[in-house]
Amino acid sequence: MLKITSKEFNVTDAIRNRIESRLEKLNRHDVDLINPHIIIITDGPMFKIESSIKLTNGQLFAQAKHQNLYTAINALGQKLEKQLNRVTHKSTKRTVINFVEEPAYSEEEYAA
Repeated sequence: MLKITSKEFNVTDAIRNRIESRLEKLNRHDVDLINPHIIIITDGPMFKIESSIKLTNGQLFAQAKHQNLYTAINALGQKLEKQLNRVTHKSTKRTVINFVEEPAYSEEEYAA
């Protein structure tokens, strides 16, 4: 359930559709988005948009500012995609190498 909050103005269907379409791109990573929350704030002539999304193995948080709200939404979507890409591929970057130490001597040397 996507939650979009704005105190300064009403969230129109066009704004909601743009945000939903940006979040749908995150579904390519096959990760469950838990309680996505988007906050839109007007800061003078600028729009500031923040997002907080919980995942099963972490949390995403991003914010973007721009004079055009739709450009800010796109920038936010790109930041979230970059973070999600890092989180989903984190386990493949870390490789664990198990070293098996061989004894410094061989048993044949001491058997004689």
